[in-house]
Amino acid sequence: MLIGAPVMEHNKHSSNALPHLTLVRTGSSTFQSPSEDGNFTDDVVALVQKEIGGDLKSLKKVSGLLEQLTLENKQLEEQVLTVSSSVPLRVSAALSTAEESRVKLESLLEKERLLSNTLQQHLQGAQVWADSIGQVLAQLDTLERHMKYLQCLARIEELSDFEEVLTQFHWPFISPPTQTLSPPANVQELNSQLELLVSQLLSLQTSDDLISEKRETPSRPGQSQTPPLSLPIQIMLLPLSKRFRYHFTGNRQTNNLSKPEWFLTQVLIWMGNSSNFMDEKIQPILDRAGAKVNVELCRGLLTLAQEKLAQDTPLLLYDDALFCHLVDEVLQFEKELRSTHSYPRAYPGVLHILLEETVFQKWLSVERKMAVEKVDAMLSAEGAWSSQYKDITDVDELKAPDCAETFMTLLLVITERYRALPCPRAQLSFLALQKELVDDFRIRLTQVMKEESRQPLSPRYCAILNAANYISTVLSDWGDNVFFLQLQQAAVSVGEEILGPLGATETGRLASLEGSLFEALLALLERLRGDMLGRLLDAVMRDVKEKAQPYCKDRWISLPSQSDQATMSLSSSACPMMLCLRDHLLQLQQMLCLPLFQMFWQGLAERLNSFIYGDLILYNHFNEGGAAQLQYDMTRNLFPLFGHYCKRPENFFKHVKEACIILTLKVGPALLLCDMLKQSEEEEGILNHQQPSPESALNELGVYKLAPSDVQILLNLRSAWLNQS
Repeated sequence: MLIGAPVMEHNKHSSNALPHLTLVRTGSSTFQSPSEDGNFTDDVVALVQKEIGGDLKSLKKVSGLLEQLTLENKQLEEQVLTVSSSVPLRVSAALSTAEESRVKLESLLEKERLLSNTLQQHLQGAQVWADSIGQVLAQLDTLERHMKYLQCLARIEELSDFEEVLTQFHWPFISPPTQTLSPPANVQELNSQLELLVSQLLSLQTSDDLISEKRETPSRPGQSQTPPLSLPIQIMLLPLSKRFRYHFTGNRQTNNLSKPEWFLTQVLIWMGNSSNFMDEKIQPILDRAGAKVNVELCRGLLTLAQEKLAQDTPLLLYDDALFCHLVDEVLQFEKELRSTHSYPRAYPGVLHILLEETVFQKWLSVERKMAVEKVDAMLSAEGAWSSQYKDITDVDELKAPDCAETFMTLLLVITERYRALPCPRAQLSFLALQKELVDDFRIRLTQVMKEESRQPLSPRYCAILNAANYISTVLSDWGDNVFFLQLQQAAVSVGEEILGPLGATETGRLASLEGSLFEALLALLERLRGDMLGRLLDAVMRDVKEKAQPYCKDRWISLPSQSDQATMSLSSSACPMMLCLRDHLLQLQQMLCLPLFQMFWQGLAERLNSFIYGDLILYNHFNEGGAAQLQYDMTRNLFPLFGHYCKRPENFFKHVKEACIILTLKVGPALLLCDMLKQSEEEEGILNHQQPSPESALNELGVYKLAPSDVQILLNLRSAWLNQS
């Protein structure tokens, strides 16, 4: 026990001394201070356990361990004192260095700011140059690609002997081929080479690269898309294209704006010269190769004409004479292209050049201006109101005066000019112009007619009437023409934009083909014709009535009976009226066309029928002789005047004819008829199936037009001799 006590005390002392250690490094072991680690007791226990362990004999190591730790503690204190004295100097040096660095950094930042501003200004100034250089570089890149493409084409041309083969066939045919040109000796070999080369070129064209490079040509009004020309045709066109541009561009005398027919005719000549070679040599190869092409060379040559027209036409818009000449030549070219060279309608020709809005409006303006000038000239001409066919009866059925015939010929020429246009809107625009011209001509006719209205029986007045009828007849025929029927259908869909608003009724009539495009004009012309014909009839009837006054006032009630006369003859008082009628009928038959004269004599007969019935028959009383004389005058003289124009003229004088029947009835039948009519009047409203109706009784006598009341009046007109009986 006594031995153990000092040990425990020593341990206690050691335990009290250990907490003052801050850091003890023994070998590779490091001990943390209590300030850094709250588990200091555990660390001491672990150190004692490690250095001494549970063996009491190891306690002798405690003193050595204490000395070692004390020594290390002293060394550490010395190091701390040394460091604490040198730290302020080092910190001061570090702060000084940092300040210098800060000043240098601010200086560098200021320089960087100035340099950045300068650089920004320089970049802004150089941007324009950079953009310009970029464009130049892009152009250079494009040129480089084009050069490579041209080099590729040149290489392809070097590899082909296609043009050489064409040369041996005497291509191109500048002049018409003649029989004197002997075929080449190796014609079979050349034919084989030609077919091989054409086939290869067609195969080359259908490659994906070429297809992707195809450019769509902008469509113009009335122009349909067409496939690109095949490569063989493009190569064949090269010499012709060079010749065309040589003669018709630049300062050459052949490049004349006033002579468009020169280059248009040249294109047609080349088409004709090359047609046999194309049909016999090239087209069969294209067909065997499965290429769906036709009239290829014509399409290529036509392109030259199209480009030339597109270039020249705007230059002629301010010269009416040259512009009209150009239009005439273009229309003639199109006609020959379609007819002589059988160019398909599906492919565009050159008419679309005239359908450009500015050009087309100029065309319409010039057509209107020239038409009005021609109308002025034709109406003021010396023979405007006479017919050039007046001495030829078979030809001059309509008796149209020269002014009317020339005017309709003018309209027909305009129709032929726009008939081939591929655009319905353009055609309807010309139709609107034609309708405008017709209405203007109608107004002019009306003005001239009013000047001549004081002399309606003059040749000029009748010529005006013939003119109105002629125009109306021609327009009616046009309304049934296939071309105008097609325009009528187009007018239903797009006509309101050009012809003005169409009512629902008019649109329906046009769509069902019941009406026509000229319906409104025909109505106005019909009104003019009816008005003029009415004035003409009024004039004739005034003359006839004047001549008929003695005849109307004749003593019909006291004329001798038929039995008292040896032979019946025309009443002397009727001669002036009959002569007047005959003269007017013969005169107007010569001056009026047949349809108008038929309308005239029928209208005259109708008016005469009313006049004689009302002013002569109903105004007088008749004895037997007077009734017989009236019937003779009518049936043997008046009716035959009109018998030259129809088979049964009496049908146009029904009142007069039936009145004569009633007036010339024998006494017995007349009395029976009078009694029956009176009885029928008294029994009106009472049904009597046994008694025949008055109408049936009158029908048996040949009276159909007159009513029973009219017959009673007529019977009363012969009451004088009825009473005597």
